[in-house]
Amino acid sequence: MQELDEAVTIGATVPTGFEHTAAEEVQEKLEATARVSKNRGRIYFDITTDKLFKEEVQLDWQELAAKLPWTNALEVWKLNNSIKKRKGRRKRTNPTKSDQCGNFSTKSTDTVPSDPEELWVDLESLEVKENQRDVSSQPEDDSEEEKHSEIQDQESGVTPLKFRVTCNRAGDKHCFTSNDAARDFGGAVQEFFQWKADMTKFDVEVLLNIHNNEVVVGLALTVESLHRRNISHFGPTTLRSTLAYGMLRLCKPQVSDVIVDPMCGTGAIPLEGVMEWQNSFFLAGDNNGTAVSRSVNNIKHILKRTHDGGSSSGFPLDIVQWDLCNLPMRSSSVDIIITDMPFGKRMGSKKKNWELYPLCLREMARVCKPGTGKAVLLTQDKKCFLKALSQMEGLWRKSHTVWVNVGGLHAGVFVLKRTAVVFGTTSEDVMEPHTATGSQKENRKDASQ
Repeated sequence: MQELDEAVTIGATVPTGFEHTAAEEVQEKLEATARVSKNRGRIYFDITTDKLFKEEVQLDWQELAAKLPWTNALEVWKLNNSIKKRKGRRKRTNPTKSDQCGNFSTKSTDTVPSDPEELWVDLESLEVKENQRDVSSQPEDDSEEEKHSEIQDQESGVTPLKFRVTCNRAGDKHCFTSNDAARDFGGAVQEFFQWKADMTKFDVEVLLNIHNNEVVVGLALTVESLHRRNISHFGPTTLRSTLAYGMLRLCKPQVSDVIVDPMCGTGAIPLEGVMEWQNSFFLAGDNNGTAVSRSVNNIKHILKRTHDGGSSSGFPLDIVQWDLCNLPMRSSSVDIIITDMPFGKRMGSKKKNWELYPLCLREMARVCKPGTGKAVLLTQDKKCFLKALSQMEGLWRKSHTVWVNVGGLHAGVFVLKRTAVVFGTTSEDVMEPHTATGSQKENRKDASQ
């Protein structure tokens, strides 16, 4: 792999509230120091040096496009694209002879030139097959000028890249809108590189992030957001995969830990867990049969995907249908409990949460190991949760809270530590969860994810 001569700054979008957690992961896995953006939900880190490119937003867009150091960013984009092609070919069940010979990356290590006239790419090295079909299947009502341009491109043997500009803007002192910035800067990029603008079937997505008087320009390395990764069957309150992963990072799972999600819904949390922490064991369940079926289908989808990619191993994960407040587990047998609790919005109600939350915390305390057990719980019903937690103060201690944005709702991820008190010896656990009333059972049913 050819090393880059200069620094490349990577910008990553993360769930709001998990910026520092993501920065810790960057330090752990890449040994790089991440910077948390002033605009929540983003971090930036350098691959080779600490140099960060910045420009003032007052610069004319035409001048900005010409002054940007595109070379290294395009080199990384090109390398990323060739890796995707390589993975795609590896997944084929019957590879062709040309695939076996490795012809897919004959130019994948070429340095991208800084001259915009040379940034025309051979189909063999960069064009994705879907894009080839897009070029050849233009609508019949295309203008004569576009058809003539395509004919010239085909005769010359090269194809210009398609691109779009996406602007994310924060701040109230701008004299332009996000659409204005994307349009003007996009025009400058098109003039500089002679690329073709395409809002839907693009090869390159240029990101224009503006926060007050700071402008950061980058190239997207992921085609779509990762917040739906690993999920193929969705429910009414499916948790974003990125949020689920951030919650798991807060748990700091260790080898052989038993991790339980008692309200798993569609399984976003345990799925993220088994993909990253395969030396821990995950148990997940829900009292709603439909939710359990969705979780099972999501697991089957991931297993099929990993099997197609060459892996034949399974996951350390079991999913069952159970009663949330009467878990079929021995007392003091669980290391970590992590779950997305009902907000009382789409599922259940805030009124029912006042009965449900104390029962949940009590049963979680029963199965969690005294002294060492942890719980990471997400809820938007903060008042109800804190009241229930105060009733369980002999069993749980709040470590800290991470505030996050969940679909526009201000929610909290509460990190709890299990006290050393043995369950059954305090006033908090006088009411046995096994003897819940009929109304409490109904509340648990409504709270199903």
